[in-house]
Amino acid sequence: MTAQSGFSDEKLARIPRFLEGKVAGGELPGAQTLIWRRGRIVHHSLVGLSDIARGTPLREDAVFRIYSMTKPVTLVALLMLLEQGRIALDDAVSKYIPGFARLRLADGRAPARMPTLLDLARHTAGFTYGFHNRTPIDALYRQKRIGEFDTEGGLAAMMTALEDIPLEYSPGDAWIYSVATDVLGYVVEAVSERSYADFVRENILAPLQMADTDFWVPPGKQNRFTACYGQKDRLELFDDAQASTWFAPPKLESGGGGLVGTAADYLRFARLLLNKGELDGVRLLKPDTVALMTRNHLPGGKEIADLTPSADAFNESGYRGIGFGLGVAVTLDPARVGIPGSAGELAWGGMASTTFFVDPQEDMAVVFMTQVITDTARRVKLRRDLRTLVYEAMTERAA
Repeated sequence: MTAQSGFSDEKLARIPRFLEGKVAGGELPGAQTLIWRRGRIVHHSLVGLSDIARGTPLREDAVFRIYSMTKPVTLVALLMLLEQGRIALDDAVSKYIPGFARLRLADGRAPARMPTLLDLARHTAGFTYGFHNRTPIDALYRQKRIGEFDTEGGLAAMMTALEDIPLEYSPGDAWIYSVATDVLGYVVEAVSERSYADFVRENILAPLQMADTDFWVPPGKQNRFTACYGQKDRLELFDDAQASTWFAPPKLESGGGGLVGTAADYLRFARLLLNKGELDGVRLLKPDTVALMTRNHLPGGKEIADLTPSADAFNESGYRGIGFGLGVAVTLDPARVGIPGSAGELAWGGMASTTFFVDPQEDMAVVFMTQVITDTARRVKLRRDLRTLVYEAMTERAA
């Protein structure tokens, strides 16, 4: 089977061996990897545990926190509204959130221009995340608990709070990974007149048959939920698999990081992008809309590394040769990235070290799940090593 899909079984076996080494070394609790190519699953591996303290083996239908892998889902929701003629990417955000018309910079001046929906989609709007820990504005995000799932009043209250916090920079002048996708979640809510979560459930998750993906884990699925760990010198429990805040619906439904789900579910979403907006007879987006989503939209065609003021702000990406589309990183030049890959490959990951990438040239989608919150360097290195192993296992590459 793998030979027909252009892979070596012997070399694919290096992937679980590599991950078993990470588990044995105390770097990962467990991991699940799925590779889809040429119309079939060509590799599926499970290693390690879903709960270290209880010795629970990782299972095929384990439910993971996917955190920022929610962002591409939110962008598909936004682009569905674009196709319906209900929004435009060059719309000012203040068209949907009037209070944003008074956004200012730290010195009190108005920005050179106001943020647009495109700025939100590509992280050039002037917002930030509190966890960057770089500036006084980051500190304000932490103080006001911007984006916290237990925020009373949900997304609407978050928008009100953001109105009074300075922008980090004038829109379009920099790329800083941010809460911008949560703002887009609110835009989806405002335009559709549905809650953001309900819009996603009804228009994306249900049509794609992503039955195990949602914004919380209901009682019937809690036995499949994984523990999540933090990592400094060693793995330490961050969120218990049997006593988690994810066991109740959140007050704030986060478009930037609110989903949990299985690897199999997310592979269906990745295949939707690979298939240019259609899966198993269900079309969510037109091919030209997916092409728009997966082009580099950074000002002047620049790379992320040209526009970010700090290596820490790279977060889920950050190497030369990578641009940013609408909710996804896009490989511009594999030689500059420095690992095997293809131009046009799109990818993103989540805070707990999960990741996915889609390579249209190679007709391939890869989903990787684990649950470790660690520093940027370790997270990015893990993903780069995994990517290298996938491409090195290929026996056939597209011409």
